[in-house]
Amino acid sequence: MANERNRIITIANQKGGVGKTTTAINLATALAAIGERVLIIDLDPQGNASTGLGIGRRERTRSSYDVLVGACGIEEAAFQTAVPNLFIVPSTMDLLGLEMEIAQRGDRAFRLKQALQTHEAYAYSYILLDCPPSFNLLTVNAMAAAHSVLVPLQCEFFALEGLSQLLETVDEVRRTVNPGLDIQGIVLTMYDSRNNLAQQVVNDVREHLGEKVYHTLIPRNVRVSEAPSYGKPAILYDLKCAGSQAYLQLASEVIQRERRRKVAA
Repeated sequence: MANERNRIITIANQKGGVGKTTTAINLATALAAIGERVLIIDLDPQGNASTGLGIGRRERTRSSYDVLVGACGIEEAAFQTAVPNLFIVPSTMDLLGLEMEIAQRGDRAFRLKQALQTHEAYAYSYILLDCPPSFNLLTVNAMAAAHSVLVPLQCEFFALEGLSQLLETVDEVRRTVNPGLDIQGIVLTMYDSRNNLAQQVVNDVREHLGEKVYHTLIPRNVRVSEAPSYGKPAILYDLKCAGSQAYLQLASEVIQRERRRKVAA
Protein backbone atom coordinates (compact mmCIF):
# COMPACT_ATOMS: atom_id res chain seq x y z
CA MET A 1 0.00 0.00 0.00
CA ALA A 2 1.08 3.59 -0.61
CA ASN A 3 2.76 5.62 2.13
CA GLU A 4 0.42 7.60 4.42
CA ARG A 5 2.48 10.79 4.19
CA ASN A 6 0.26 11.79 1.30
CA ARG A 7 -3.00 10.61 -0.28
CA ILE A 8 -2.66 8.85 -3.61
CA ILE A 9 -5.96 8.55 -5.46
CA THR A 10 -6.53 6.70 -8.71
CA ILE A 11 -9.31 8.20 -10.82
CA ALA A 12 -10.68 5.35 -12.90
CA ASN A 13 -13.64 4.02 -14.80
CA GLN A 14 -13.37 1.41 -17.53
CA LYS A 15 -16.23 3.10 -19.34
CA GLY A 16 -15.21 6.08 -21.47
CA GLY A 17 -17.01 9.41 -21.59
CA VAL A 18 -17.88 9.61 -17.89
CA GLY A 19 -15.87 12.75 -17.09
CA LYS A 20 -12.82 10.93 -15.71
CA THR A 21 -10.12 13.27 -17.02
CA THR A 22 -12.35 16.32 -16.52
CA THR A 23 -12.71 15.28 -12.89
CA ALA A 24 -8.96 14.67 -12.51
CA ILE A 25 -8.09 18.12 -13.89
CA ASN A 26 -10.73 20.09 -12.03
CA LEU A 27 -10.58 18.26 -8.71
CA ALA A 28 -6.80 18.70 -8.68
CA THR A 29 -7.18 22.39 -9.50
CA ALA A 30 -9.80 22.86 -6.80
CA LEU A 31 -7.63 21.11 -4.19
CA ALA A 32 -4.70 23.35 -5.17
CA ALA A 33 -6.92 26.45 -5.01
CA ILE A 34 -7.88 25.52 -1.45
CA GLY A 35 -4.17 25.40 -0.58
CA GLU A 36 -3.14 21.76 -0.99
CA ARG A 37 0.01 20.84 -2.92
CA VAL A 38 -1.18 18.53 -5.69
CA LEU A 39 0.38 16.36 -8.39
CA ILE A 40 -1.46 14.78 -11.32
CA ILE A 41 0.19 11.86 -13.08
CA ASP A 42 -1.26 11.41 -16.56
CA LEU A 43 -1.26 7.68 -17.38
CA ASP A 44 -3.53 7.89 -20.42
CA PRO A 45 -1.62 7.79 -23.75
CA GLN A 46 -4.17 10.24 -25.17
CA GLY A 47 -2.73 12.85 -22.80
CA ASN A 48 -5.94 14.81 -22.34
CA ALA A 49 -5.13 15.76 -18.75
CA SER A 50 -1.78 17.14 -19.91
CA THR A 51 -3.34 19.13 -22.75
CA GLY A 52 -6.16 20.33 -20.50
CA LEU A 53 -3.60 21.80 -18.11
CA GLY A 54 -1.73 23.61 -20.88
CA ILE A 55 1.24 21.26 -21.35
CA GLY A 56 1.68 20.99 -25.12
CA ARG A 57 3.01 17.81 -26.71
CA ARG A 58 6.29 19.45 -27.75
CA GLU A 59 6.94 20.55 -24.18
CA ARG A 60 6.76 17.02 -22.78
CA THR A 61 10.48 16.29 -22.70
CA ARG A 62 9.89 14.00 -19.71
CA SER A 63 6.73 12.04 -19.09
CA SER A 64 5.02 9.31 -17.08
CA TYR A 65 6.52 6.84 -19.55
CA ASP A 66 10.03 7.89 -18.48
CA VAL A 67 9.06 7.45 -14.83
CA LEU A 68 7.63 3.98 -15.42
CA VAL A 69 10.68 2.70 -17.32
CA GLY A 70 13.02 4.19 -14.70
CA ALA A 71 14.61 6.83 -16.95
CA CYS A 72 13.86 9.62 -14.44
CA GLY A 73 12.17 10.32 -11.13
CA ILE A 74 8.86 12.01 -10.35
CA GLU A 75 10.42 15.40 -9.67
CA GLU A 76 12.36 15.45 -12.95
CA ALA A 77 9.17 14.70 -14.91
CA ALA A 78 6.83 17.08 -13.06
CA PHE A 79 5.79 20.34 -14.72
CA GLN A 80 4.44 23.37 -12.85
CA THR A 81 1.03 24.29 -14.29
CA ALA A 82 -0.55 27.74 -14.48
CA VAL A 83 -2.29 26.90 -11.19
CA PRO A 84 -0.19 27.61 -8.06
CA ASN A 85 0.46 24.40 -6.06
CA LEU A 86 -0.54 22.17 -9.00
CA PHE A 87 2.00 20.06 -10.90
CA ILE A 88 1.62 17.40 -13.57
CA VAL A 89 3.68 14.51 -14.89
CA PRO A 90 2.39 14.51 -18.48
CA SER A 91 1.87 11.53 -20.75
CA THR A 92 3.01 10.80 -24.29
CA MET A 93 2.08 8.20 -26.90
CA ASP A 94 5.16 6.23 -25.74
CA LEU A 95 2.87 4.73 -23.09
CA LEU A 96 1.21 2.65 -25.82
CA GLY A 97 4.32 0.45 -26.00
CA LEU A 98 4.97 0.26 -22.27
CA GLU A 99 3.20 -3.03 -21.61
CA MET A 100 5.32 -4.88 -24.15
CA GLU A 101 8.52 -3.28 -22.85
CA ILE A 102 8.09 -4.28 -19.21
CA ALA A 103 5.90 -7.40 -19.58
CA GLN A 104 8.73 -9.75 -18.56
CA ARG A 105 9.74 -7.78 -15.47
CA GLY A 106 8.77 -9.23 -12.12
CA ASP A 107 8.00 -5.75 -10.79
CA ARG A 108 5.88 -4.70 -13.80
CA ALA A 109 2.78 -3.98 -11.65
CA PHE A 110 4.76 -1.92 -9.13
CA ARG A 111 6.77 0.46 -11.30
CA LEU A 112 4.71 3.50 -10.32
CA LYS A 113 4.53 2.49 -6.67
CA GLN A 114 8.32 2.35 -6.51
CA ALA A 115 8.61 5.78 -8.14
CA LEU A 116 6.19 7.28 -5.60
CA GLN A 117 8.09 5.99 -2.57
CA THR A 118 10.45 8.96 -2.59
CA HIS A 119 10.90 12.18 -0.65
CA GLU A 120 9.92 14.12 -3.78
CA ALA A 121 6.53 12.39 -3.89
CA TYR A 122 5.97 12.97 -0.17
CA ALA A 123 6.08 16.73 -0.83
CA TYR A 124 2.54 16.55 -2.26
CA SER A 125 -0.58 16.37 -0.11
CA TYR A 126 -2.56 14.70 -2.90
CA ILE A 127 -1.42 12.74 -5.92
CA LEU A 128 -4.14 12.03 -8.49
CA LEU A 129 -3.57 9.31 -11.08
CA ASP A 130 -5.54 9.72 -14.31
CA CYS A 131 -5.99 6.29 -15.93
CA PRO A 132 -6.93 5.20 -19.44
CA PRO A 133 -10.54 4.01 -19.87
CA SER A 134 -9.50 0.34 -19.89
CA PHE A 135 -8.04 -2.24 -17.54
CA ASN A 136 -4.42 -2.66 -18.61
CA LEU A 137 -0.96 -2.54 -17.05
CA LEU A 138 -1.15 1.24 -16.66
CA THR A 139 -4.35 0.94 -14.62
CA VAL A 140 -2.85 -1.92 -12.59
CA ASN A 141 0.19 0.26 -11.80
CA ALA A 142 -2.08 3.10 -10.70
CA MET A 143 -4.18 0.88 -8.44
CA ALA A 144 -1.12 -0.86 -7.01
CA ALA A 145 0.36 2.54 -6.07
CA ALA A 146 -2.79 4.14 -4.65
CA HIS A 147 -4.53 4.30 -1.32
CA SER A 148 -7.91 4.50 -3.00
CA VAL A 149 -9.96 4.73 -6.19
CA LEU A 150 -12.26 7.64 -6.99
CA VAL A 151 -14.92 6.70 -9.54
CA PRO A 152 -16.61 9.29 -11.78
CA LEU A 153 -20.04 7.97 -12.75
CA GLN A 154 -22.17 9.56 -15.45
CA CYS A 155 -25.85 10.02 -14.59
CA GLU A 156 -27.14 7.71 -17.30
CA PHE A 157 -29.07 4.44 -17.62
CA PHE A 158 -26.12 1.99 -17.72
CA ALA A 159 -24.14 3.70 -14.95
CA LEU A 160 -24.52 0.94 -12.35
CA GLU A 161 -23.58 -1.74 -14.86
CA GLY A 162 -20.25 -0.03 -15.58
CA LEU A 163 -19.67 0.53 -11.87
CA SER A 164 -20.17 -3.16 -11.13
CA GLN A 165 -17.40 -4.02 -13.59
CA LEU A 166 -15.01 -1.52 -11.99
CA LEU A 167 -15.73 -2.80 -8.47
CA GLU A 168 -14.87 -6.32 -9.66
CA THR A 169 -11.58 -4.93 -10.98
CA VAL A 170 -10.85 -3.30 -7.61
CA ASP A 171 -11.53 -6.63 -5.86
CA GLU A 172 -9.11 -8.37 -8.25
CA VAL A 173 -6.42 -5.75 -7.53
CA ARG A 174 -6.94 -6.23 -3.79
CA ARG A 175 -6.45 -9.98 -4.15
CA THR A 176 -3.32 -9.69 -6.26
CA VAL A 177 -1.29 -6.49 -5.79
CA ASN A 178 -2.80 -4.07 -3.23
CA PRO A 179 -4.88 -5.53 -0.37
CA GLY A 180 -5.34 -2.08 1.20
CA LEU A 181 -6.97 -0.45 -1.84
CA ASP A 182 -10.15 1.36 -0.85
CA ILE A 183 -12.99 3.07 -2.70
CA GLN A 184 -12.38 6.77 -2.08
CA GLY A 185 -15.84 7.67 -3.32
CA ILE A 186 -18.25 7.83 -6.23
CA VAL A 187 -18.62 11.18 -8.04
CA LEU A 188 -21.83 11.60 -10.02
CA THR A 189 -21.05 13.58 -13.18
CA MET A 190 -22.95 15.15 -16.09
CA TYR A 191 -26.02 15.65 -13.93
CA ASP A 192 -28.95 17.44 -15.59
CA SER A 193 -31.61 18.50 -13.10
CA ARG A 194 -34.17 18.74 -15.93
CA ASN A 195 -33.78 15.05 -16.70
CA ASN A 196 -35.90 12.65 -14.63
CA LEU A 197 -33.65 9.72 -15.54
CA ALA A 198 -30.60 11.53 -14.15
CA GLN A 199 -32.34 11.98 -10.80
CA GLN A 200 -33.37 8.32 -10.81
CA VAL A 201 -29.74 7.30 -11.38
CA VAL A 202 -28.66 9.52 -8.47
CA ASN A 203 -31.27 7.89 -6.21
CA ASP A 204 -30.33 4.35 -7.30
CA VAL A 205 -26.58 4.87 -6.85
CA ARG A 206 -27.06 6.42 -3.42
CA GLU A 207 -29.40 3.61 -2.39
CA HIS A 208 -26.86 0.95 -3.41
CA LEU A 209 -23.66 2.65 -2.22
CA GLY A 210 -24.74 4.99 0.57
CA GLU A 211 -21.96 7.07 2.11
CA LYS A 212 -19.48 6.15 -0.62
CA VAL A 213 -21.31 8.58 -2.92
CA TYR A 214 -20.27 12.22 -2.64
CA HIS A 215 -23.04 14.72 -1.95
CA THR A 216 -21.74 17.03 -4.67
CA LEU A 217 -23.29 16.52 -8.10
CA ILE A 218 -21.17 17.64 -11.06
CA PRO A 219 -23.57 19.25 -13.56
CA ARG A 220 -23.47 19.19 -17.33
CA ASN A 221 -21.82 22.52 -18.06
CA VAL A 222 -20.77 24.14 -21.33
CA ARG A 223 -17.98 26.17 -19.72
CA VAL A 224 -16.38 23.04 -18.24
CA SER A 225 -16.53 21.39 -21.68
CA GLU A 226 -14.95 24.42 -23.37
CA ALA A 227 -12.06 24.91 -20.93
CA PRO A 228 -9.70 22.12 -22.15
CA SER A 229 -9.58 23.57 -25.67
CA TYR A 230 -7.97 26.65 -24.09
CA GLY A 231 -5.50 24.52 -22.09
CA LYS A 232 -7.15 25.58 -18.83
CA PRO A 233 -9.06 23.92 -16.02
CA ALA A 234 -12.61 25.22 -15.65
CA ILE A 235 -11.74 27.16 -12.49
CA LEU A 236 -9.23 29.30 -14.43
CA TYR A 237 -11.49 29.54 -17.46
CA ASP A 238 -14.68 30.56 -15.62
CA LEU A 239 -14.56 30.46 -11.83
CA LYS A 240 -18.20 31.43 -11.42
CA CYS A 241 -19.74 28.77 -13.66
CA ALA A 242 -21.74 25.98 -12.04
CA GLY A 243 -19.16 23.33 -12.95
CA SER A 244 -16.26 25.19 -11.33
CA GLN A 245 -18.26 25.75 -8.17
CA ALA A 246 -19.22 22.07 -8.05
CA TYR A 247 -15.58 20.95 -8.26
CA LEU A 248 -14.62 23.36 -5.47
CA GLN A 249 -17.40 21.84 -3.38
CA LEU A 250 -16.19 18.33 -4.25
CA ALA A 251 -12.63 19.23 -3.21
CA SER A 252 -13.93 20.40 0.17
CA GLU A 253 -15.75 17.08 0.57
CA VAL A 254 -12.61 15.12 -0.31
CA ILE A 255 -10.59 17.05 2.29
CA GLN A 256 -13.28 16.66 4.96
CA ARG A 257 -13.46 12.90 4.39
CA GLU A 258 -9.69 12.65 4.56
CA ARG A 259 -9.65 14.50 7.89
CA ARG A 260 -12.33 12.18 9.28
CA ARG A 261 -10.42 9.13 8.05
CA LYS A 262 -7.23 10.28 9.79
CA VAL A 263 -9.10 10.90 13.05
CA ALA A 264 -10.72 7.45 12.86
CA ALA A 265 -7.34 5.83 12.19
